[in-house]
Amino acid sequence: MPTEVILPKVDMDMATGQISRWFAEEGARVKKGDVLFEIETDKAAMEIDAPASGVLRDVTGKEGVDIAVGAAVAWIYAEDEAYAPISPLEREMSTRSTEGVAPGGTALEPRPVEPTPPDRPLAGHPPLKGEGGTRATPLARRLAREGGIALSNISGTGPYGRVVKADIDVALSSPLEGEASAKRTEGVLSEGTSFAPSQVEPTPPDRPLAGHPPLKGEGDVLRLFEQGSYDLVPHDNMRKTIARRLVEAKTTIPHFYLTLDCELDALLALRTQINAAAPVKKTDKGDAPAYKLSVNDMVIKAMAMALKAVPDANASWTESAMVKHKHADVGVAVSIPGGLITPIIRHADEKTLSTISNEMKDLASRARSRKLKPEEYQGGTTAVSNLGMFGIKDFAAVINPPHATILAVGAGEERAVVKNGEIKIATVMSVTLSTDHRAVDGALGAELLVAFKRLIENPMGMLV
Repeated sequence: MPTEVILPKVDMDMATGQISRWFAEEGARVKKGDVLFEIETDKAAMEIDAPASGVLRDVTGKEGVDIAVGAAVAWIYAEDEAYAPISPLEREMSTRSTEGVAPGGTALEPRPVEPTPPDRPLAGHPPLKGEGGTRATPLARRLAREGGIALSNISGTGPYGRVVKADIDVALSSPLEGEASAKRTEGVLSEGTSFAPSQVEPTPPDRPLAGHPPLKGEGDVLRLFEQGSYDLVPHDNMRKTIARRLVEAKTTIPHFYLTLDCELDALLALRTQINAAAPVKKTDKGDAPAYKLSVNDMVIKAMAMALKAVPDANASWTESAMVKHKHADVGVAVSIPGGLITPIIRHADEKTLSTISNEMKDLASRARSRKLKPEEYQGGTTAVSNLGMFGIKDFAAVINPPHATILAVGAGEERAVVKNGEIKIATVMSVTLSTDHRAVDGALGAELLVAFKRLIENPMGMLV
């Protein structure tokens, strides 16, 4: 039997991926462990090895096309194995979504359904009634549309309650749903049977903003602009994922913000001293210092040590329990073409400043070339986002789940400060801590930020 080559899951929340490049062509002889192809996810480019030795046949996974995780993209035949081309039906099925089915065709157990929203929404926020608030895969949306089924009527069994193909198949096979899709009326199915108001499709608002009719889709947005005055740039996987996670973070995490100013003069002086004392090492480009600390390296260390000093703030929220972390793993936002990624300095509280500096330079370099491994950017207990190099004075960052905090760092600048009744000039940096109020309350967040400020203004504490 030929060995099936599948598209593997290389990212935690990956449902589909794209093959950006094949390294072997149809009919090529490959050895187990050879690089077969490269997967482009929303955050990295991963090289996938051949699972067996033999001849590569029936390459169905096309470059640049979304492919479901677990779908077959090719087959490898042993050298002495007779080759029988796969049928057109098999070729088509290999590229379809494999939702709800394990390799080999075994049905997967449905995932637990996410709890439904409470009957009583928060004051001022009516319940979401339309399909815009229903998670569903593209395939499920198409099948529901073709079958005349409202997605809002279906409880999804996929990740995070997402409606998948198996859910649509169940709904289509239900006599009640088949009758309901044909006879649906406002608030009534058939034979006078009423259904929950949350299943009623929403009507557009009667009174749109003056001069602006309701915007229902991309077409409605585009008609507001002069034709030919813009270019359309399709979203790539990274931008789609960033958009989805930001919406989830801002709509599900109750943010609150704490800001204070830190004086940097002592830290800048110590940084100059440490860099001047750096030993010289030989490189391909000649002699170079073994390390060169940045202010951001010292911010990472201070944030990690502050979390260890205030351990209750080193936490993550889950619905059943509070996750109390034993180590301070600090993610650092790195801008890359088309978006950003947050590589993580693990156990930053235990590492020296020089180690953090060199590790951060390596992670940032590989992040920009999209060569990070999933374990290098997934997880972490907090994050730092620094826009000081752009001259930004202060800003508030969006929390990146599963973190409960993120520190936004502004530029260090000379400001007039009052000391002992006299006006002095000091280099001051404003920082803002965004906090998940479910995990970290106001006083606890303030305690964490004060501990951070103490380390920044007395940086010798980071060396002992």
